Amino acid sequence: MATNAYDIIKRPIITEQSMSEIDMKKYVFEVAKDANKIEIAKAIEEIFGVKVAKVNTLNMQGKEKRTGRYPAGRRASWKKAMVTLTADSKSIEIFEGMV
Repeated sequence: MATNAYDIIKRPIITEQSMSEIDMKKYVFEVAKDANKIEIAKAIEEIFGVKVAKVNTLNMQGKEKRTGRYPAGRRASWKKAMVTLTADSKSIEIFEGMV
């Protein structure tokens, strides 16, 4: 079980698709695999000082990759969280200037 907010929230996901939803106050993060939606919401509120309205989670399968001819390996599987903030909440600063 993750102990503090920084163990739950690993990193923001910066992609073209995730950046297009910032104006609707939707942010995407990589989170700990064992974290639930309530823990994710509390961690986001604690770290960034915002109000979370909704959290959607998705388990992402690791992609299969090859390093040579036969030894096919896999990237690690991970968990993605799409966090929607309330309408009266302030925005998250680390995403500002990236759009």
